[in-house]
Amino acid sequence: MSVLSGKKILLGISGGIAAYKTASLVRLFIKAGAHVQVIMTPASKDFVTPLTLSTLSKNPVYSTFYNEDDDNEQWNNHVELGLWADLMLIAPATANTLSKMVNGNCDNLLIATYLSAKCPVYFAPAMDLDMYKHPSTIASFQTLKQFGNTIIPAESGELASGLSGEGRMAEPENIISFLENDLERQLPLKGKRILITAGPTYESIDPVRFIGNYSSGKMGFDIAESASKLGATVILISGPTHLNSQNSSINLIRVTSAQEMYDACQTHFKEVDVAICAAAVADYKPKTIASQKIKKSDSEFSIELEKTKDILVSLGQMKKNQFLIGFALETENEIENAKLKIQKKNLDLIVLNSLQDKGAGFATPTNKITFITKDFVVEPMPLKLKTEVADDIMNKVISHYEKNS
Repeated sequence: MSVLSGKKILLGISGGIAAYKTASLVRLFIKAGAHVQVIMTPASKDFVTPLTLSTLSKNPVYSTFYNEDDDNEQWNNHVELGLWADLMLIAPATANTLSKMVNGNCDNLLIATYLSAKCPVYFAPAMDLDMYKHPSTIASFQTLKQFGNTIIPAESGELASGLSGEGRMAEPENIISFLENDLERQLPLKGKRILITAGPTYESIDPVRFIGNYSSGKMGFDIAESASKLGATVILISGPTHLNSQNSSINLIRVTSAQEMYDACQTHFKEVDVAICAAAVADYKPKTIASQKIKKSDSEFSIELEKTKDILVSLGQMKKNQFLIGFALETENEIENAKLKIQKKNLDLIVLNSLQDKGAGFATPTNKITFITKDFVVEPMPLKLKTEVADDIMNKVISHYEKNS
C-alpha cells in the first residue's frame, strides 16, 4: 500500500506546457489511494481543461476566488483549502509562479492558498533551460527551501522550445516516487518491526466443536494498519476471523489454537522491536480431543480442561530490548488486576478494557481503554472508534522511542 493512501493532496497547477502532464499525475494519485483537490491558475487552463482534472480527481476544480457568472456563488475559501491538505504540490511551478511564491504576490487563488497552507509544500519546476539556470530562478529555489518547501528537481530532456537540457518537469511517475520516498523517510516508525496478535483462538473438543470467544480481531487488525501507516513492518498473527489485510507491509499469519499462536510468537519475537498482544487467547483447552464427533447420550457431559501456555508471560521472559504491550479484559477490580499482570508478565504497558464500559470489548466498532504503564501511571481514555484507539496505542510506541532516542 502506498504511503499516499488516504492522504489529502492539494495540487496547484500553473501556466506552463507541462500542465498537460497533470492529468496523468492526478490519475496516479487516485490510484495510490489519495484524495486530490486541484487549484489552477487562469493561465494553466490554456494547457489542460478543468473538466479533465475534475473528472479524474472526482472533485470540482478551483481557479478563481468566485464564479463571476453567478451572482449567488460563494467565494472559494483559500484558507479552508490550505487547511484541508496533508500536503500541497505545485506542478508545474513556472518561473512566474515561483517568483510569486517567494514574494507573496497574491494575485490568484493558487498563491493565496499556498500562503495559507499549514502542510508540507512541494514544487516541481518546469521551464526552459536558460530560465532554469537564471540567477533569479536559482534564488527562488533557495528562498523556497528556506521557507521549508521541498523542490522536486526538474529533469533533462527535450523542451518545448526545441532545445534539450534541464528544466523539463519531472515525469508524473517520478513525482509520485519522490513524494513516497520523502514521506516514508519521515515516518516515525520507519525501520521498526512490530509483532501484533489479534482475534480469538479456537480449542478443539472434537472435529466439529471448539471452545472459543466473541473476539472479532478488529482491534488487532486496526493496530496493524495504524503501525503500517507509520512506517513499521508488521507481523500480524491472527486467530480465526473473517478480517483480512491487503497491505503489503503486513505479514498476516493465520493460526487457530493457542498453541499455534504461541509457536508463531516464539518464532518471530526475537526479530521485532515491539510486540502488542491484542488477541483474546483461550486460557484453557480440552485435555484430550475426541477423534470422532461426540454423540449426545447422557444428560450431563463434562470436559477436563488444562491451561494453555501463557504467551505474554513467555514473551516477558524472553524480552531484551523489545517494547512489550499487553491487553487486559476485566469485569471487576480492573485497575488492580491489570497492575498485577504488568508485574507478572514483565510488560512495559497494558491496555485495559472493562466490560462494565458501554461500547467496549468484543464485536463493537468502538472501544474504551485505560493505559497503565509499568510505573503504574494510569491514563483513562474516552470512548473512541477502534481505529482511533489503534492510533493512540501507536502514539505510545512513538513516545517510547522518542524518550529513548
